Amino acid sequence: MSGGRSSSRRGGRKGRKPAESGHDGPDERWMASYMDMVTVLMCLFIVLFAMSTVDQDKYTKLKNSLATGFGTEQSVTADTAEGVVVPPELVGTEGLLASSQIDGQTKEALLALAQNEQSDLIELKERIQKRLKDSGHAGAADFSIDNRGLTVRLVSAETFFVPNSAELTDNAREIIDAIAPVLAPTKRYFEVEGFADERRPVKPYPTNWELSASRATGVLRSLVEDGGVKASRISSVGYGDARPVPGNKDLSLNRRVDIVVLSNQPESVRSLLKQNP
Repeated sequence: MSGGRSSSRRGGRKGRKPAESGHDGPDERWMASYMDMVTVLMCLFIVLFAMSTVDQDKYTKLKNSLATGFGTEQSVTADTAEGVVVPPELVGTEGLLASSQIDGQTKEALLALAQNEQSDLIELKERIQKRLKDSGHAGAADFSIDNRGLTVRLVSAETFFVPNSAELTDNAREIIDAIAPVLAPTKRYFEVEGFADERRPVKPYPTNWELSASRATGVLRSLVEDGGVKASRISSVGYGDARPVPGNKDLSLNRRVDIVVLSNQPESVRSLLKQNP
């Protein structure tokens, strides 16, 4: 009996197997769910933080606009629109309000504005001509009017600059001194444009771009520093030999500086200005 029990116990021990496990360490599958929960919480707090930092001014404008739209508040104090105020007679002539056809009344209004602008530019030209004549420099400039405005063309660069230089001659300064008092008081903008002929310059100017730009800047400086033209209303540009006078065989006419008195009217009005050489 004793031997049987002992054999039974030994057999029982041999029949038992240790519990199988998929890995050697502790079960960490719970960490995946935990990390997902932390990520969701982080996103939640970011959204809450973003909602808490509201631009008060923009929020007030939005609130007032919505209130006006739903009729709960008067629009007198809630209209926050910003933009360009268009005169009633010009509504529908340009920009987003442009229409394919312009009624007769609007055409008349545009034509009246163009005629007034034309008269102002002609009057400005005549005043400059008188100043040049009184100073003994009659014929020192040519004039033309187009959709840009009034162009005052200083004839022949040799009259205005030391050869191959942007330095103004005494004669040029006298002419600019005669022109500047007419230009300075106006509220218009100006552009000084320099040009050159097709011949290559010599040192210190490597190309005609530098030469034409330097001469335009020289005239600009004289108008601003000596003539009283506001610096915020004037700019200069050099075109080199890229824009010769059409059909011109006289190279001296391409060695020029133009002072353009820019029209301050919209395109719909400037397009109606008559060419006036």
